[in-house]
Amino acid sequence: MAGELVLLDFWPSMFGMRTKMALAEKGVSYEYIETDPWTKTPLLIEMNPIHKKIPVLIHKGKPICESLIQLEYIDEVWSDTYPILPSDPYQKAQARFWADFIDKKLYDPAWKIWGTKGEDQVAAKKELIEHFKTLETELGDKTYYGGEVFGFLDIALMGYYSWFKAMEKFGEFSFETEFPKLTEWTKRCLERESVVKALADSDKIIEYAYALRKKFGAE
Repeated sequence: MAGELVLLDFWPSMFGMRTKMALAEKGVSYEYIETDPWTKTPLLIEMNPIHKKIPVLIHKGKPICESLIQLEYIDEVWSDTYPILPSDPYQKAQARFWADFIDKKLYDPAWKIWGTKGEDQVAAKKELIEHFKTLETELGDKTYYGGEVFGFLDIALMGYYSWFKAMEKFGEFSFETEFPKLTEWTKRCLERESVVKALADSDKIIEYAYALRKKFGAE
């Protein structure tokens, strides 16, 4: 670990994809270290001793944990380039609120859609669709969540994009049918090189989800 900026991450992580998007938007180069979260490496334990989770952004030897915190850190440290958070205090507070909503409301039912079966899976699907509809309502007719500018909240949600196809497959629903405005929003986001390069292959995510289903006994 010789670089000034290092990212400990695991390729399917929606949270790590966020951090990679933000770094790409800023044009910041970094060293990438693939870190399987199921194997607690000495470096991971050293850099994130509390949670022992990825992603961990290491800047000049000092760790920054949690992806949303990393986005803010990146925005503040490399403030002379593309702004990620809005400058207006109210808009900034709103972006933080909805990013928190995403992590508190999406992760659990999304995991249960491919990680469980039966009634648990059905309940998870209902909950997930409800939360996505709430996010679609918040988007409204805006180009991006912040208005005309791609930013913090767009990155927070697009981190999940590589998992959308797995959600559809195991949940047996169509993202485009259920959420047409969100679908158009994803297409606009995918026009950005920073987003495309950060995302994992959706088909490989499905293969990974199948492996996890077997591991958790959901097959």
